[in-house]
Amino acid sequence: MAKINSESIKKFKSKLQVKKPWDSIIIFVLNVLIAIPLFIILHQNLIDPNWPLHLDRILIFVVLVVIIQLILRLLKTVLIICIFFYLIALIYGSIFGKYGFNAVFEDYRAMVYAMADSPNPQDVIVSKLLPFPNKSKTLDAIDFNNPKVRNFALSATRKYFNEVKSNRKDRLLIQCFAVFKEIRNKWNYVNDPKGREYIAYASESLQHFSGDCDDHAILMAACIRAIGGTPRLIHTGGHLYPEMLVGNKADLETANYLIKEVLFVNESRGKEIHYHIDERGQIWLNLDYTAMYPGGPFMSEEILGALTLE
Repeated sequence: MAKINSESIKKFKSKLQVKKPWDSIIIFVLNVLIAIPLFIILHQNLIDPNWPLHLDRILIFVVLVVIIQLILRLLKTVLIICIFFYLIALIYGSIFGKYGFNAVFEDYRAMVYAMADSPNPQDVIVSKLLPFPNKSKTLDAIDFNNPKVRNFALSATRKYFNEVKSNRKDRLLIQCFAVFKEIRNKWNYVNDPKGREYIAYASESLQHFSGDCDDHAILMAACIRAIGGTPRLIHTGGHLYPEMLVGNKADLETANYLIKEVLFVNESRGKEIHYHIDERGQIWLNLDYTAMYPGGPFMSEEILGALTLE
């Protein structure tokens, strides 16, 4: 009986093992997928000795590949079994419209890109702020429930980036970026009447897409809020501008990838993504009218107050 069981186990193990050369190919592909992000981490954190032709980096990559290859070889059988079930799950996700192969590819690409091209770490903690000027009037002016505001925001999401495939979470981010693009393209800066602070309702600004920084910030905040985003207004004393909530560091990586590789490629080429981190660790992206892309340079760094719409 024990002999029969032993033979059955051996047969079962032999069925699970993938025959060469497929096992070697699978392990090599997995090696590359693991080695690339690990190499980026090492490259960013190790001191550059300035060897000719970057031979030090080439040596690091080769050593890294060899070490990972040896480890994967030792764990070959377990890894192949796990990969088999993972592929089954991805096939199911692809067929039924959930998390499939395309989503994995986009996530991996976004992760590698974000690691190689990090946003500008402008970790300005917003805390102990001064009272927001004209707070009640500003809140009233952000009339995101107005049908005109809502309809304008919806039309922007149909006009820009509607063809970009995304999951549910990223879709909101992309739609908010479409609103930014539409307002940015239309906005015409006009000063307030001399000696008077005129605060225009968002629905009012839709008539001519003209006004000062306050009017722009109010319109942007209202439209972002109208489609489910979370905006806030920042005042710096002589300037007011809008920001939108991105989320955590992982969400920032996604936003960085979308802006620089998909949605605002030309506008953001060779430039940094600018953001603030609040006292709760949440990341807010700059949407000022002076920025050519979401996360463009700040017109003013000093923060005196913040007004958040949630």
